[in-house]
Amino acid sequence: PPPARYANVPVGGFEPLPPPAAFKPAAQQQPPPEPFPPPSAGYPFPPYGGSYQPSQGSDDDWDDDWDDSSTVADEPGALGSSYPEYEAAGGGGPGRYRLSTRSEPALGPRGAGHPPGHPHPPGGGGAAKSSATVSRNLNRFSTFVKSGGEAFVLGEASGFVKDGDKLCVVLGPRGPEWQENPYPFQCSIEDPTKQTKFKGMKSYIAYKLVPSHTGQQVHRRYKHFDWLYGRLAEKFPVISVPHLPEKQATGRFEEDFISKRRKGLAWWMDHMCSHPVLAQCDAFQHFLTCPSTDEKAWKQGKRKAEKDEMVGANFFLTISVPTGPGASLDLQEVESQVDGFKAFTKKMDESALQLNHTANEFARKQVTGFKKEYQKVGHSFKCLSQAFELDQQAFSSGLNQAIAFTAEAYDAIGDLFADQPRQDLDPVMDLLALYQGHLANFPDIIHVQKGALTKVKESKRHVEEGKMELQKAEGIQERCNIISFATLAEINHFHKIRVRDFKSQMQHFLQQQILFFQKVTQKLEEALHKYDSV
Repeated sequence: PPPARYANVPVGGFEPLPPPAAFKPAAQQQPPPEPFPPPSAGYPFPPYGGSYQPSQGSDDDWDDDWDDSSTVADEPGALGSSYPEYEAAGGGGPGRYRLSTRSEPALGPRGAGHPPGHPHPPGGGGAAKSSATVSRNLNRFSTFVKSGGEAFVLGEASGFVKDGDKLCVVLGPRGPEWQENPYPFQCSIEDPTKQTKFKGMKSYIAYKLVPSHTGQQVHRRYKHFDWLYGRLAEKFPVISVPHLPEKQATGRFEEDFISKRRKGLAWWMDHMCSHPVLAQCDAFQHFLTCPSTDEKAWKQGKRKAEKDEMVGANFFLTISVPTGPGASLDLQEVESQVDGFKAFTKKMDESALQLNHTANEFARKQVTGFKKEYQKVGHSFKCLSQAFELDQQAFSSGLNQAIAFTAEAYDAIGDLFADQPRQDLDPVMDLLALYQGHLANFPDIIHVQKGALTKVKESKRHVEEGKMELQKAEGIQERCNIISFATLAEINHFHKIRVRDFKSQMQHFLQQQILFFQKVTQKLEEALHKYDSV
């Protein structure tokens, strides 16, 4: 089969299976390992595929003293154990856990930390006389439950949100949008260098990062990027965190692989800096600004990020949405927009897969087939000139030289074809790989929003049947509104950045194609002029 540099996500493959250790104590719980995509044969592009997950692969493993003995997955409240709804069952022994189905008492003042105009008392008020409540999802492993979306919608999240943690959604010309970063910046990734530690026993590649807002360079390893991705993917359930370039077990120090990874990380960094929320996140700023030599400061910032309380259900408390007349969302319209976007992502995924396959095949032909064919033509012309040289007449020497030059021109054109994919097709496939990651993220984001809409519909039905107080149902609808605002803001950001990226990449592709054919034309013209003096 052709090499699968860009792997499509299987139908229905977004719901994670229940991990076998799901109800072990949180400290022992590990995220399920994800298989690596198979290595490809043929044209030498490494495969891109599968949804990305911070893994403990052999690439930059975690066996050194970078963070004592702990990893992201070892900490309570880390990946796979993100919110404290597990409590020891009475008399059930220390190893048995059950899900708490009651509303927890408020940790702070009533409604503290909620956006203005959106009070969220725990339990939706707690004073309802009616007995009906909106039911919990039976599948406790769904994204809606694990992200904390369900707990938030049902009013079980409470906490104090600092002003610096608030994420604002505003109404723009295209609908809800994330509030722009008031201090935009970019960050370059340059000079990957091989470094060693433990007296040369362990080697790794360090990348130089230079953020434009500080101008101070720092060096980071791939595992630092990996750690940051894990934190952000856990913290922001309704934001598409771009995926990192894939890991590779062998050939990590080969020049082509390092160059390709650097380009992938540069795209990743561009999308991080362009996102109004991710760019201002404390963990990302720590990653960009902490001096490479200050191990103590790095560990302090790392632990602070890992102990962040605004994750899971509490994350949704940090979202501030527009209030006042004209700011409310029509749930049917929201559902229609989200369904339309879902159809768009499916179609984009299919067409991107097709384009990637076509570009991959075309590049392979240029590197092997086209080069070989042009050089075969050149060799044939060379044989003809060598035959003509057997005639020693003076007037034929000019013709012999011209034909020999034509042979060299075709040989050079073959080399141009072999080098060209690096200039035009490679960057297109790098961009497709980045967007494959985004397209793999959106089913989970949509699932959270759909789960919230389902709870609203259920609460409305209870009100109509007289089983639930109107005030409690309105609380559920307000909290669903917050998730809907955030989802639509993320969809708008995706479209905005997609238009920017594909415009610039298609311009680059066509410019490189024009330059390429100009070089070919120049070679042919040079060969043609050799015959003028014959």
